[in-house]
Amino acid sequence: MQCDHPDLFPAALGQHAAQALYGHLIGGVIVGTGGSEPLPVIAPATGQRFAWLSRGGAYEIDAAVQAARAALAGRWGAMSATERGRVMARFATLVLAHTERLAWLEAHDTGKPVAQARADMAAVARYFEFYGGAADKIHGEVIPYLAGYNVSVVREPLGVTAHITPWNYPAQMFGRTIAPALAMGNAAVLKPAEEACAVCLELGALLVEAGLPAGALNIVTGVGEEAGAALTAHPDVNFISFTGSPEVGQLVQQAAARHHVPVVLELGGKSPQIVFEDADLEQAATLVCKAITQNAGQTCSAGSRVVVQRSIAERFTALLADRFAAVRVGRPEDDADLGPVINATQQARVQGFIDRARADGLPVIAEAALPADLQGGYFVAPTVFGPVPATHPLVCQEVFGPVLALQLFDTEQEAVAIANGTEFGLVAGVWTRDGARQQRMARAIVSGQVFINCYGAGGGVELPFGGTKRSGHGREKGLLALEELSTTKTIVNYYAG
Repeated sequence: MQCDHPDLFPAALGQHAAQALYGHLIGGVIVGTGGSEPLPVIAPATGQRFAWLSRGGAYEIDAAVQAARAALAGRWGAMSATERGRVMARFATLVLAHTERLAWLEAHDTGKPVAQARADMAAVARYFEFYGGAADKIHGEVIPYLAGYNVSVVREPLGVTAHITPWNYPAQMFGRTIAPALAMGNAAVLKPAEEACAVCLELGALLVEAGLPAGALNIVTGVGEEAGAALTAHPDVNFISFTGSPEVGQLVQQAAARHHVPVVLELGGKSPQIVFEDADLEQAATLVCKAITQNAGQTCSAGSRVVVQRSIAERFTALLADRFAAVRVGRPEDDADLGPVINATQQARVQGFIDRARADGLPVIAEAALPADLQGGYFVAPTVFGPVPATHPLVCQEVFGPVLALQLFDTEQEAVAIANGTEFGLVAGVWTRDGARQQRMARAIVSGQVFINCYGAGGGVELPFGGTKRSGHGREKGLLALEELSTTKTIVNYYAG
């Protein structure tokens, strides 16, 4: 069935907005799900419903994949790389024009501060500007070969690409995974996390407005066990991108293996920031605090461990305590430093880590206060524990909340061992003024990204991003993403008589 497209920017979270039903985007048309109960859209800051999502399953996923396949055989597949880039550039302009409305929706759907949601919209636009500009600049090569042969290598799209994205940065993840897929000429099917879909659907509608041909992007909302499982198992999908937990990532990879489909997996991390005694401790303390409180700690690359040289431990923990005491927690419209976690389940999970750490007798180094008027939302007080033993869950497991574990070291070799001492390897930070040590540490740490005297929480659009070990494999962002989302064909022409 068809349904009305909801208002981009409801004036208030009132009764009218609560009745909005977001449909799927399939073949350039917004459609609802016949017969299935819709999913409620809950504002994490209040615990109240403000809209509904259509609940898709195998039928909607199949329709979306077939629409993508038709787009490849039709206008989208015939479109030049230059024109693809122009569509993407027009979309970026539309996102910037609608920033306030989209940011409002993102903030209330995820609970993050409105200022951060605005930054997310700027990032979406930048993804499409970057990859739209690269669309007609991915060239092939000519290989010198035997006499009488002309050999060329051309780069081609993979076909229908599947994208399953998480709830922590729905808008940014839309840009990160969809922009390079479209730039290479693939047709995409996106299944966003059921906890935060609304802004993805709005962005999809804006892409259609920008001139994207029907079926080049399709979005199906629903729960992972239904829509997500159907998408990864679909025999006509040629590539899968998944960001989420290692456990679900394993299931995605198993499903992809049945059809010999390549997969890029980003599965989170337990990222360390290593602070040496010669570091700028004031700057390090500020960014260590920000790297765990941003987005309420719900960031795959969050700096969730701080590894501090013992000789400065007392000074540095005092600085951390000052920084955390100043952290402001609030609702999106308060524009505080962080908001709630995504839902009640996540709140209980994060609070469980905190409660266990307290029960185990781990010292509390610092914590932020929760205002008394934040009833009803899924708020967690940012907390720092330490020193934390290497075997404790706070060190070994991804909390995905504003909880920081402090560990101590004496020597550089010990710092490397601690940094590499978990199953994850996504991002790391090194704080030292010693140039030789900077290079030694960057090479010794097993991680997809290493930041020196800074911390980029995943880096910019231009910087390749991805993990090692249990954090996954494959690369997103930068020009490497275009290689992941394409394949090569070698053409050998014999011309000698």
